[in-house]
Amino acid sequence: MSDNKNQLASALFQGADALRSKMDANEYKNYLLGIVFFKYLSDNLLYEVADEIGDGREQTTLDQAQILYNENADDPDLQDVLEDTLAYSISPDNTFTTMMKHVNDHTFQVSNLSAAFKEIEAYGGTFEGLFNDIDLFSQRLGNSAQKQADTISNVLSAISKVELVKANNDVLGDAYEYLIKQFASETGKKAGEFYTPGQVSELLTRLTLVGRNYPNGMNVYDPTMGSGSLLLNFKKYAQKKDEIIYYGQEINTTTFNLARMNMILHKVDPKNYEFKNADTLDEDWPPAAQTPFDSVVMNPPYSQNWSATKGFLDDPRFSKYGVLPPKSRADFAFLLHGYYHLKNSGTMAIVLPHGVLFRGGSEGKIRRKLIENGSIDAVIGLPSNLFYNTGIPTAIVVLKKDKSDRNIFFIDASKGFEKATNQNVLREQDIQKILNTYKKRQDVDKYAHLATFDEIQDNDFNLNIPRYVDTFEPEPDVDIKQVANKIRDLDQQITKSEQDLVAMLGQLTSDDQKVMEGLKDIINNFKGDK
Repeated sequence: MSDNKNQLASALFQGADALRSKMDANEYKNYLLGIVFFKYLSDNLLYEVADEIGDGREQTTLDQAQILYNENADDPDLQDVLEDTLAYSISPDNTFTTMMKHVNDHTFQVSNLSAAFKEIEAYGGTFEGLFNDIDLFSQRLGNSAQKQADTISNVLSAISKVELVKANNDVLGDAYEYLIKQFASETGKKAGEFYTPGQVSELLTRLTLVGRNYPNGMNVYDPTMGSGSLLLNFKKYAQKKDEIIYYGQEINTTTFNLARMNMILHKVDPKNYEFKNADTLDEDWPPAAQTPFDSVVMNPPYSQNWSATKGFLDDPRFSKYGVLPPKSRADFAFLLHGYYHLKNSGTMAIVLPHGVLFRGGSEGKIRRKLIENGSIDAVIGLPSNLFYNTGIPTAIVVLKKDKSDRNIFFIDASKGFEKATNQNVLREQDIQKILNTYKKRQDVDKYAHLATFDEIQDNDFNLNIPRYVDTFEPEPDVDIKQVANKIRDLDQQITKSEQDLVAMLGQLTSDDQKVMEGLKDIINNFKGDK
């Protein structure tokens, strides 16, 4: 992250100080990120006003644009332009700039901000229910209306000087990502609901692009999208970043709203993404008319319960495998869902616990079917403790539908990482090594192996990585002579210490005959006397 991005991220994160003492990060992130998003929408609207009826955004401050808007807000032509350009509008009384005027003259009330949120949400579509998870009247903010207003005023003031709209490229979006990462670090296990570490997201994305060419754009899908961070990596690595169509589904409403904000702040055209707030396994989506996809990426919740009702045996996602993943472990259910929606010429990359590689029962039957069909392209073992919500080691499974063979390429990347304070981190050199090795698809001693179908069949379709990549490091040869010399030196040191101890004991005296007899016995024991 550049200095500008760091400064912006730091300024935004300071806004959390007004909330940290009142609730944990998993709660206050909704307030801060929501208010940051509101400021962005408000500032963007005022600059648009300056472009339309003023001297343009580069020559106009937000305060000047606010005065201009106050004078012309009733102009229906201006409102039509704003709504056509932005897909929303905010009345002059509800802008962030007006909120700050109330804060500065001590007349701000929480109801002011609540009214602004409702006005934006009323435009529906992208904005529908966007601020639902921000309870501005919560007792956690204060036990009176004035204390609640004071808390929110402090948040508004903390971010009021931050320039959100004029930031170049993805500065704002990256700063938002930084905030999400910081919240993930503070929330620990709960972070798994909304955040995949950036290095893992990068690796998953780039794996699906290896050997693929999309000169006319592409469509990508994350069925467990969280905050949308994984999807947004395609904007960095795809050939035509402005011609990517994003699809995502998320069961958690708060996280779903966060993903929508994340897209807008990364300046993704609303026409280029479609998200759904629902259960991915229970509600298959998107419909056939909108699939399949060039890339499918996933970091689903590990070993989660799901219904696994018999009706799913008729579901086209699962029917060809004859069995369903167990109720207590939905890992393969997520994998099969994503694979079903993959284009014949596409690539899927999913992070899962190692158990999917070797567990038996229905999972073993599904794994065998995938192997026999040539669906699995690679298995990549990752280091442990990469994620905020679990310390277990995980593996990336890469799948394709257009393979000409049934071989599987194994990479053991479990030792390639940097140890950070609370987590292990994939370095760029670790990511590049994995990608280069995956591209070449050649054996690398103690790191990678291309296993034939016959070899996998001989292993009873068990994909446990150590069966294919031997990382055993033999113990160095022992120099017996050197060991003997060390033993001799130790014996000499022990003998010298015993002699010194005996000499000290011999100097001790006592009027108690029993004590003296005990000392004599101890001295004789050291001397080896009977």
